[in-house]
Amino acid sequence: MFDTVWPADSAEFCPNEGFTDVFAVGTYKLEEDEEKVNGHQQRRGQCMLFKMNEDETDFAKIGPSFKFAAVLDLKWCHRDVATLAVADSESNVALLEWDTDEKVMKQTQSLAVTSSTANLCLSIDWSNRRTGGSGLGSLAVSLSNGSLAVLRESMTGELGVDRIWHGHDFEPWIAAWNYWDTNILFSGGDDLQLKGWDIRTDLSQPAFVNKRFEAGVTTIQSHPHVEHLIAVGGYNNIVQLFDVRMPSRALCGVDVGGGAWRVKWHPSAARKDDLLVACMHDGCKVVNFTNSWKEGQTTSRFDKHESMAYGADWSYSGREGKTSVVSCSFYDHVLHTWKA
Repeated sequence: MFDTVWPADSAEFCPNEGFTDVFAVGTYKLEEDEEKVNGHQQRRGQCMLFKMNEDETDFAKIGPSFKFAAVLDLKWCHRDVATLAVADSESNVALLEWDTDEKVMKQTQSLAVTSSTANLCLSIDWSNRRTGGSGLGSLAVSLSNGSLAVLRESMTGELGVDRIWHGHDFEPWIAAWNYWDTNILFSGGDDLQLKGWDIRTDLSQPAFVNKRFEAGVTTIQSHPHVEHLIAVGGYNNIVQLFDVRMPSRALCGVDVGGGAWRVKWHPSAARKDDLLVACMHDGCKVVNFTNSWKEGQTTSRFDKHESMAYGADWSYSGREGKTSVVSCSFYDHVLHTWKA
C-alpha cells in the first residue's frame, strides 16, 4: 500500500519490454475555497512512477513526480520507446518519454487541445494498442465541453490536433479506439449514449448511436485479442459486451456493483476472457466471460479500497500464474498492488 497524498484516479502498467515492472499513477486535488483564482477553485495533480520488486510482492516510487493541473487519465503508448500520455484538467495533454542516455523519464511535449483552460481532458486512448511500432499512432481525447478530438503525430514527431468536433451534449467521460479498425472511435457520456465515429467522414453525424442506457456511459475498451468486441460500463453498475457490427443490442451484461469507471481486458491472449473492472463504490473485480461472450461472472475481487476505486490495470510481465494488478482510490488516496 502507498499513500498518494492527493486523491488518485488513474493507474496503468507500462507495456514496453524491459519496463513491464513500471506503472504510472495520476492524482487530482481540488484546492479549498480560499484558494480560488479568478473565482474558480484550482485543480492540481501529479503523475508518479512506480516499480515492482523482482518477485512482484511490493513496489516503490521511482524518480520525481511530474506536476500538472489535475490528472484525469493517463495511457502508455504501445511503441518501442516507453512513452506516457497524461491528460489534465486544463485542456492539456503532456507526453513523457524514457531518455535512454540519462535513464529517466522526461516530459517532451505539452499540447493544449482547446484554447480554454476551463475544459477538462476527461479521457485518452492510443490507437496502436494492437500494432505497436516506432510511431506514436493517434491519440483520442474526450473533453468536458462535449468535444472529442484526435491528435496525430506530425513530421516533427510531436502530437498536434488533427480533428476536433462536438460529440455529446453532456460530459463524454470516455473516448476509445476500435483497435482493429482505427478509423473508428467510440465515445460515451452523461447523455446516456454510446456512439461510434468514422473519422474518415466530416463527423457531422456519428456512424451509430445506442441510446439504450439507463445511466451515463463511463468506460469503453476494444478487445485487443477478439475482433469486433468491446466492453462498455456505466454508472448503473452494469458492464456490457457489444459486437460492434450490431451495436444496438448487448451480447450480455454483468452487474459489477458500485458503478464501472474503468474496464481493462487482460493483456494475454491466454486469458482473453478476463476483464478487470474498477467499480468505484465497490472495489475492483475480475469478470470472466464464457459461452461465446453471452454470460459473465465475477471470479476475483479486491476490497481493500475504502473509497472510490477509479484506476486499475493488469501487468504485462507475462509471469506464469496470477497476474499483478495495480489499483487506486480517490478520497482515501491509496494505491495497492495485488494478484488476480
